[in-house]
Amino acid sequence: MAKQIVSKNNKIELGMLTNSSFNLLLTTKYKNSKKIIIVDENTEQECWPFVLTSFEALKEAEVILLPAGEENKVMEVCFQVWEAFTNYNIQRNDLVINLGGGVITDMGGFIASVYKRGLDFINIPTSLLSMVDASVGGKTGINLGAHKNQLGLFSSPELTVCDPSFLSTLDPKEILSGKAEMIKHGLIASKSLFNELLNDKNEIPSSKLIEEAIQIKSDIVDRDFKENGERKKLNFGHTIGHAIEGYLLEKQVEVTHGECVAWGMLVECYLSYELAGLSLEELEIIENFIRKTYSEISIVEADFGQLIYLMGHDKKNQGEKINFTLLNAIGKSTVDYQLDEAVILEALIKTFTT
Repeated sequence: MAKQIVSKNNKIELGMLTNSSFNLLLTTKYKNSKKIIIVDENTEQECWPFVLTSFEALKEAEVILLPAGEENKVMEVCFQVWEAFTNYNIQRNDLVINLGGGVITDMGGFIASVYKRGLDFINIPTSLLSMVDASVGGKTGINLGAHKNQLGLFSSPELTVCDPSFLSTLDPKEILSGKAEMIKHGLIASKSLFNELLNDKNEIPSSKLIEEAIQIKSDIVDRDFKENGERKKLNFGHTIGHAIEGYLLEKQVEVTHGECVAWGMLVECYLSYELAGLSLEELEIIENFIRKTYSEISIVEADFGQLIYLMGHDKKNQGEKINFTLLNAIGKSTVDYQLDEAVILEALIKTFTT
């Protein structure tokens, strides 16, 4: 059987989809429900045929195909899906199954949670990023222009099944994207996980490492589901990373979420060294790891003003200053550092111009 991750807010299983409780749900609780599968172009081709042939209960499921890519995580696409739901006469007792990466689980969960004030949904994450981060924790959302995840709500799936066999379908850049979130989990809460990742030579992280990363996030979410305090630790690297990602997507530069977060973490490590007690030795370990692992991205000094503008619209801000989670040491972090533009600018200069 698939292994159940310890969580009070989410039912998460790690292992083969065919060995999980997915089929039991389909044939009992949702036996008489219509099933809607949301996929993108990649998972329709690489993952859906296996799922369809493995589960008799899905033989009459409706498949909704969404365009792949973060740039499509927008309200216009949601409206199209809601119209399709109406055409299919979807009712409140029907089931949405999100089969895909972070864009699909973020947007599919949002679509399900809003329609008729909430349909049940199941997440089957197929990317590393979605397994260790996006599909875990009950956050759903879409983007608003260049502003990441500005529209959304907290809504937990009935089940999330993380099947590592799907990772073999991914490009190496997508594995690296997910690995950035695992690195983040280690930096904020587990020095041992960070060290394991630092020394891991495998292209695809082991199930053991994936489980550790999921458990760290699950534990934090259990303690602070609505992000009033400790859950803000999970935003490490994202205040700047989201600004980088939104800015580059607006410029139509192809970039993954994880590499933006990786470079965002490096900027925020400089801030951590200056303001939160991160040692120079640990800063250099993190910096060498990120610069060795992730290719440079096309950010130059002329872009800094726009990045700071986008950070100013971050969901976590209060008042005029920009809110950060910073590292006190590898494996230890503190939330709610309110920083002004001059300090942030200095860290951007150190990251992208030296």
